[in-house]
Amino acid sequence: MATTLKDVARAAGVSVATASYALSGRGSVGDATRRRVIEVADELRYQPNLSAKAMRTGRTGTIGLILPDLTNPFFPTLVQNVVVAAREVGLGVFVTDSQGSKETERRIAAGLIRHGVDGLVWFPVTDEDTVGEILAEVPTVVLDRDLPGFDSVTADFEQGGRLAARTLTEAGHQKIGVISGPQGASSSRRRSRTIVDEVQSEATLVWHVTNAYSTDLEPKVIDRLREGRVTAVVAGNDLIAVGAMKELGKAGVSVPEDVSIVSFDNTPLCEIVSPPLSSINVPGEEMGVEALRMLARRIENPREPRRRTMYDVELVARGSVRVLS
Repeated sequence: MATTLKDVARAAGVSVATASYALSGRGSVGDATRRRVIEVADELRYQPNLSAKAMRTGRTGTIGLILPDLTNPFFPTLVQNVVVAAREVGLGVFVTDSQGSKETERRIAAGLIRHGVDGLVWFPVTDEDTVGEILAEVPTVVLDRDLPGFDSVTADFEQGGRLAARTLTEAGHQKIGVISGPQGASSSRRRSRTIVDEVQSEATLVWHVTNAYSTDLEPKVIDRLREGRVTAVVAGNDLIAVGAMKELGKAGVSVPEDVSIVSFDNTPLCEIVSPPLSSINVPGEEMGVEALRMLARRIENPREPRRRTMYDVELVARGSVRVLS
């Protein structure tokens, strides 16, 4: 026989109403009580009747999380933190991957809405609002972008660009190359623009190219790396940086003895490669949790003023940058 809400309440030693509030994230329930009810519900494998709940409340207790690329190591920990934070307020999460496609992104959003999600956390592929009319009545929080009409959670990309460039110029590097990520998103554009401006004010920008967020580098990028005209490189993210280290190694160029590298995102890749990669830490886990909390508030109070939150970033220094004497 299926476990009921009454069973959960009895095992947790609370009323049915308290158990319901704890699992839905609504009402004035203490954190300790909420955690206890959630733990008991997990132990008893309680599965709420979403159809009945939707008919009664107009909500399913589920949200969608739309990400552009789950193969990017920046995202798994972000997903885990969002799922845990959602569980603590009684929400389930559908995690989806648009595979970098605006068309797929649009289909996914429409599908999630057909399944009755109460809201969405959306990390768009580009700055283009591909789903605005679809999401007109659905509470939505946007990650990493600042799209008109949406609550948003971003990082300070200008600060990150300055930190990355200054890490190299303050280490004495005067001939610097930049490999930016795709320029379809404002986060990438702002990051690369600040890097370029900072490098040009303190050193020589020898070249500036773009590449997908991937370890596979385009021929034009490989050509620039192998020219041997720079002593340092700023990479748009850790994947690009690892790809650059691989190509430099093939050419017999040593990091950091011959070329220093600094990157962005501070993913687990940074500790795996040799030498360990200096990278700008973008707090994706905290950003994801804040987006979830912001969405939960938006679901409860749809008429609240729009909210915007920006996180600071910081350099995590490792062994990929050489100080020139």
